[in-house]
Amino acid sequence: VQLQASGGGLVQAGVSLRLSCAASGRRTFSSIDMGWFRQAPGKEREFVAAISRSGGSTYYADSVKGRFTISRDNAKNTMYLQMNNLEPEDTAVYYCAAADNFLHSIVTRPVGEYYYWGQGTLVTVSS
Repeated sequence: VQLQASGGGLVQAGVSLRLSCAASGRRTFSSIDMGWFRQAPGKEREFVAAISRSGGSTYYADSVKGRFTISRDNAKNTMYLQMNNLEPEDTAVYYCAAADNFLHSIVTRPVGEYYYWGQGTLVTVSS
């Protein structure tokens, strides 16, 4: 699975931004769970949101719950992250990731079970 994230940019606090993650490769997109992670300068990579392969289940980090929405379009092999009311603390490189194993649910899956990663897209939120 190859992943390509896009949509990052420099925005002011309070505005919205939508990230996209396009998937390609032999694996059928609808057979893989997907997630978004981010890494702020000087910090470790952290979980943001995850979505099940059907799109029927989603899970969010507390820090983004109510502001971010993860979704996917399996017909377009693309996942999205709608980010509303952005805060300076959301500044980070955002990575999309895919998991093709189902040892865990999207809630309990450890980061190490996301085997495929995109290159990241930078989101900078100014105050």
